[in-house]
Amino acid sequence: MVIDVVIIGAGAAGLMCAATAGARGRRVVVVDHAPGPGRKVLAAGGGRCNFTNRTVTREHYFSRNPAFAISALRRFDQGDFLEMVERYGIEVEERELGRLFCAGSSREILDMLLAECTGAGVTMKLGTRIAEVRRRPGAAGGFRVDTGDGRLEARSLVIATGGLSLPDLGATPFGHDLARRFGLDIIEPRPGLVPLTLHPADLRVVETLSGIALRAEVSTGNHVFCENLLFTHRGLSGPVILQASNSWKPGQPITINLFPDGDLSALLSDARHRRPKAALSTALAPSLTRRVSQTLVQLWGLDGRMGSFNNPALEEIAGRFTRWRLVPSGTEGYRKAEVTLGGIDTAGLSSRTMEAREVPGLYAVGEVIDVTGQLGGYNLQWAWSSGVCAGLFV
Repeated sequence: MVIDVVIIGAGAAGLMCAATAGARGRRVVVVDHAPGPGRKVLAAGGGRCNFTNRTVTREHYFSRNPAFAISALRRFDQGDFLEMVERYGIEVEERELGRLFCAGSSREILDMLLAECTGAGVTMKLGTRIAEVRRRPGAAGGFRVDTGDGRLEARSLVIATGGLSLPDLGATPFGHDLARRFGLDIIEPRPGLVPLTLHPADLRVVETLSGIALRAEVSTGNHVFCENLLFTHRGLSGPVILQASNSWKPGQPITINLFPDGDLSALLSDARHRRPKAALSTALAPSLTRRVSQTLVQLWGLDGRMGSFNNPALEEIAGRFTRWRLVPSGTEGYRKAEVTLGGIDTAGLSSRTMEAREVPGLYAVGEVIDVTGQLGGYNLQWAWSSGVCAGLFV
């Protein structure tokens, strides 16, 4: 018997696609090599699942063609998913910058998706290896999927395998390889939302500050982000660095402003008049912590009593702390990356249906596509939106 749809991948996008297609009366089978579904969903948001954001626009996404995401995000937006969450009685917690989390556990979101799939009659084949995928011969078309549990034949095939991030949770290049075999181009993948590493000279300074977090503004390319920065024994992390990593390219500098919410020149001028005998590091300590202020003042050879600095000197000091320029040596790689940048080139897909333009019946959804969101629920929203779009047409 030929079924309607085989979906490869039981993650966020695959489950959403399956539930949507099944609700249309399509006979759907989801195949995944992992023993359980939604492993990244369970890990998302530190186990609380940052499932979407109050504000979602194309500007929150990176892609060779950022406009590609617009159609899907409009067809099924954050309000639509929030309505589903509330229908299941899941308590929602809103955090900074409009980020929406489960007040309880990520398990609630996964259970909701599985309930939707069960209600739609979706069949799950988990812990199932795929040996071969090919087009079915003859005029009828469709696809044949040979698995360790037998052969599946379907009119439509959906690639929902995710990217390369978090290989410990089962990520593999299978989806990219499969897309290539069907003639789709791949934008070179790289880790996204990932900590940055530093060259030895810079690391010797930064690793002494390991564990300290403070609010900072980080600029890279044409993008500027402002959130917490975390010093680590490998380099730089924290939300602001994860955000910046999506737009950072190897060899590029990043610029760090350690005083994003005030006028450092004015603060230093005031300290000079009020506490002329205080050391510069002491004047900076309330804003930076004593360890950070002492370390950076020593690094840049700036120490002295506040009363000894004239106006040009204070301007130079302010510039050091608001325009700290570093060139990262790289990233911590897919092992620590939350997402994968790049993937299936959107030029080969319909933005309305997620179907391959040159391969009728072949679809792709979620992280496997060259659409990557910023930190804050945007990647899961892309999974929901793209999954629904494909599910309406498979």
